[in-house]
Amino acid sequence: MNTSALISLDRIVDGGFAVAGADLDGDIEPLVLYRDGDDVRAWINVCPHAGRQLDWAPGQFLKSKDGLLVCAAHGATFELQGGECVGGPCRGESLRAVEVEVRDGAVWLKPGS
Repeated sequence: MNTSALISLDRIVDGGFAVAGADLDGDIEPLVLYRDGDDVRAWINVCPHAGRQLDWAPGQFLKSKDGLLVCAAHGATFELQGGECVGGPCRGESLRAVEVEVRDGAVWLKPGS
């Protein structure tokens, strides 16, 4: 069980991304976090197309002019509400969501995640 915050909310620029490691079922998984105002969404940082991480450099993500997350490896694009691939080689698949919550100025895994 994760008893510490994943990241301080002020370390994520509004409309931007950050990375954090989370203990999910005993395995440390890399997460991509997206901040939308006071809300944060999180997904496992793995593209469903080829199993590679989405960032082009550690913690550096591409965002299209249309506001989509772009996989640096093969250009798959993901919408930022549910993580669905809307363009590229894995169209119709989705990133694996992880439930998080903002509490006390930080991002935490939701209990049971």
